[in-house]
Amino acid sequence: MTARLAPSMSAAIALTTSAALLPVLALLGELRPTWVALAAYAALCAAVGGHSRPSAAPLIGPAAWLFHNGFVEHRHGALDLTAPAAEAAHVLLLTAAALTAALLAAPHGRRPRYRRPGGRYDLAA
Repeated sequence: MTARLAPSMSAAIALTTSAALLPVLALLGELRPTWVALAAYAALCAAVGGHSRPSAAPLIGPAAWLFHNGFVEHRHGALDLTAPAAEAAHVLLLTAAALTAALLAAPHGRRPRYRRPGGRYDLAA
């Protein structure tokens, strides 16, 4: 079983990879509010969320949103809430991508196997 990232580490990785995505978007000419940039950040959230605990999703989504809003939508690191409903939808989309990936990657229904007393390996009989 592989260990899942703690929420604090997931947030740090989300911030770092969100910053690293900016030059890639700049090379593609997508440093503007388009669906391509939002989809790239959603994919980034899903990738980080896939290695994280589900409790980290509320940190991963807003971390990616900070870079999307500040550098893709409004340039030069200026956060702006011109349309609060649209920005809330962006945060919700990015958080949902991280949460969905975390839930799909989490182990389901695994219980430790216990041996019955008097079973095959019981030497006290």
